[in-house]
Amino acid sequence: MKRRNFIHMSALGAGSSLLAGTTAFGSSKAVSEANPFDRLPSFDAEIVPISMEERRSRIAKAQELMGKNGIQAIVLDSGTSMDYFTGMRWGQSERPMVAVIPAKGEVSYVCPKFEEDRLEELIAMGNKIGDKIYPWEEDESPYEQIKKAVLDSGATSGKIGMEERVRFFIADGVRRVATNFEVVSADPVTIPCRIIKSPAEIALMQIATNMTIEAMKLGFSALKEGEGPSNFSSAVAQAHQKMGARHAFALANFGPASAFPHGSTQPQILKKGDVVLVDCGCLVQGYNSDISRTVVFGAEPTARQKEIWDLEKEAQAAGFRAAQIGAPLEAVDAAARKVITDAGFGPDYKLPGLPHRTGHGIGMDGHEWGNAVRGNKQILEPGMCFSIEPNISIVGEFGVRHEDCVYMTADGPVWFSQPSPSIAQPFA
Repeated sequence: MKRRNFIHMSALGAGSSLLAGTTAFGSSKAVSEANPFDRLPSFDAEIVPISMEERRSRIAKAQELMGKNGIQAIVLDSGTSMDYFTGMRWGQSERPMVAVIPAKGEVSYVCPKFEEDRLEELIAMGNKIGDKIYPWEEDESPYEQIKKAVLDSGATSGKIGMEERVRFFIADGVRRVATNFEVVSADPVTIPCRIIKSPAEIALMQIATNMTIEAMKLGFSALKEGEGPSNFSSAVAQAHQKMGARHAFALANFGPASAFPHGSTQPQILKKGDVVLVDCGCLVQGYNSDISRTVVFGAEPTARQKEIWDLEKEAQAAGFRAAQIGAPLEAVDAAARKVITDAGFGPDYKLPGLPHRTGHGIGMDGHEWGNAVRGNKQILEPGMCFSIEPNISIVGEFGVRHEDCVYMTADGPVWFSQPSPSIAQPFA
């Protein structure tokens, strides 16, 4: 399961009617509405799937990188990278179904023989790269077929790269039968491809972000004094689905539980004056959003709550300013963390303070390469996408996190979602 998905997923089945408060998140006095989801905007006209032309350019870039790294072919297990390069989506099982991208030639697939007709149906839809299939019967070796696909591309020895999420038994099976080849990591090929997002990818991530903002607004209106986080989670999940997104997660934590960055297992009942920390995301055409907001429910914030909220905003802004072309990703973490430690928290990852990295890469996976963390010397380039989310956790009191994602341009970072203007206004 994706991170945080285990939180409140049962709320998805809750009733479709919600109670909307008189303010976005500050009232326990409810007003009945027939169907608040009817207010949600439609994004259908804006969604443009990734084109075949773009997928072919991805294959071409991968083959160029294979040549530079002396790799004769790469193997992709069922999952995100197979989808990224080929458009093929296939569930994982104990029976290997893989894509093989050779350094020269066309993409091919290795699949169980009894699944060949289904695979051909998917290929016939016309939006998949590659149409050559190497089937294997139940009593045959799929690894011999993978080797055959590589040999048929013209390679007789050298390196076969395994994408990082290829399961061990597949990589080991290829290693045992392809004795003329060295099985290596395909990271030098796959990561440089996926870490740089195209304008089409960024556009899909922007739509996913816009959907999540709308869903979160509706979720805040569903918060009710005396009830648990499921009201928020259910509203966000239903809103995502109503707008045509694939719901990913909707976490809400109240009061002391907000100090746990990914939630607490303890029962929570909302009361006035509680800090409410929420974290939500969805997928559009396979591309993720990820947004966190922190508010105070039903009461004026205390001086302490406002002080920490404002400090977190300052830290997030410092991380954004540090995200410049040519700077290392660790500079984003260092800038945000300095604001927090200068205020007397930490140091380093110690609590109370910032217990985790300042940001993570995002794209087709909710967490990808491009982490804003100490020690990551990777240089920022146009097209990189990542979150900026310094978190201040004060165990026993509350936590505050502002999370918004950015994409890098030649002129610096651009927010997918604008940061919260104030503790009383979670959305710009």
